[in-house]
Amino acid sequence: MRKFYIIYIFVTITLSFLVGNLNAEDKKTTIFVIELKKDIGGTAWVYCQKGFDQAKEKKADIILIHMNTYGGEVVFADSIRTRILNSTIPVYVFIDNNAASAGALIAIACDKIFMRPGAAIGAATVVNNTGQQMPDKYQSYMRATMRTTAEAHGKDTIIQGKDTLYRWKRDPKIAEAMVDDKVSIPGIIEEGKTLTFTAEEAMNHGYCDGIAESIDEIIKKNISQSDYEIVVFQPNFWDRLKGFFSGSVIRSILIMLIIGGIYFELQAPGIGFPLAVSIMAAVLFFVPLYIDGLAANWEILIFLLGLILLALEIFVIPGFGVAGISGILFIVAGLTLSLINNVNFNFEAVQKGTVGKSLLTVLLGITLGFVLILYLSNKIGSKGILRKVALNTVLENKEGYVGVPMDKLQLVGKTGYATTILRPSGKVNVEGKVYDAVSTEGFIEKGVQVRVIEYQTGQIYVEKI
Repeated sequence: MRKFYIIYIFVTITLSFLVGNLNAEDKKTTIFVIELKKDIGGTAWVYCQKGFDQAKEKKADIILIHMNTYGGEVVFADSIRTRILNSTIPVYVFIDNNAASAGALIAIACDKIFMRPGAAIGAATVVNNTGQQMPDKYQSYMRATMRTTAEAHGKDTIIQGKDTLYRWKRDPKIAEAMVDDKVSIPGIIEEGKTLTFTAEEAMNHGYCDGIAESIDEIIKKNISQSDYEIVVFQPNFWDRLKGFFSGSVIRSILIMLIIGGIYFELQAPGIGFPLAVSIMAAVLFFVPLYIDGLAANWEILIFLLGLILLALEIFVIPGFGVAGISGILFIVAGLTLSLINNVNFNFEAVQKGTVGKSLLTVLLGITLGFVLILYLSNKIGSKGILRKVALNTVLENKEGYVGVPMDKLQLVGKTGYATTILRPSGKVNVEGKVYDAVSTEGFIEKGVQVRVIEYQTGQIYVEKI
């Protein structure tokens, strides 16, 4: 009986081992492809976020970024770079012609780089929207980011006789030269030129792991897989919409519309079109961030509290003081906090520089909002579609149009007394009738004798006797 159990256990283990090997052999290698073939911006970031999550759900063996881009916004490229470096799944990139600027940063972050013949990588100098080179403080940040991304891949150990050498897998100096034309590397790039590699040059200097015409060729020749499955990330309508409204420029425009809508609504009686624009812009600003988990409930409440304080300052509290300043600070804080990846009051996961970039986006939007206000204030009623917004008809006094009652003009020079405290506005009694009045000398206590000294634009002005 004992021998039977031993044989039974041996056969069971053997069969389990064989079945396991057969299953392992049957399992196809899954390659999850994410296409980045446009400018690097909010849409690219949304695609990468969702693509990486789907690759993890499908238990993909490799994530392959199919890239062809001339660059884009550094803030989104940096977020994609961080996601790649922290990925538990190996990330490869196939440069299908171009990986310039922000695209170069993303490519260098990947575990392996493959390029099509004739492709190029580099030219990562930071420029503005007009193509002009940004000041050195921006270049300095980009240089450090490129350098540390190359360093993240570590060093190779080389044994030469009795000596052990350590060489960077991707030379950080080369990554830095792709940003700064002041960096010179003998035999590679001279000072005064920004480095860009061809596919062959990238191969020779450790910035390309293989040259291929297609993804299939990469998998068969360089990854050495004959039985594989390619799954391509397919963004839906909401991914595209969310990506569009995630762009820095669009966010600045939405902030501009929020501020501009509130201002013009305050200038007009009742509730109308400007408020509707402001509300719609606020919804479009916060909803994508709320879905992504960036904008928490308390951050949106801070923004709403700021609006309430600002409204109280304008409509209830005379002058401009604590409530108004607090309202502005709360609005800016709510908009800024909704753009960064904090968890309640824990900011450990927030990347360096993110707060500054988010604050810059908000302040840029507010500044553009005020510029829009000044521009439209001068254009309303003059020409174009705005000519119908304002009343252009001139109402002449000689035609019987009177803006304010003129009977109060007869009160100038007469005396009375304050029926309420004037601070500086209040009520006065003149010849047995109560009028709204404004003191020209600061506060006037209740019951003090006053004299009417002026009547202008429907308002009585008094002084203390």
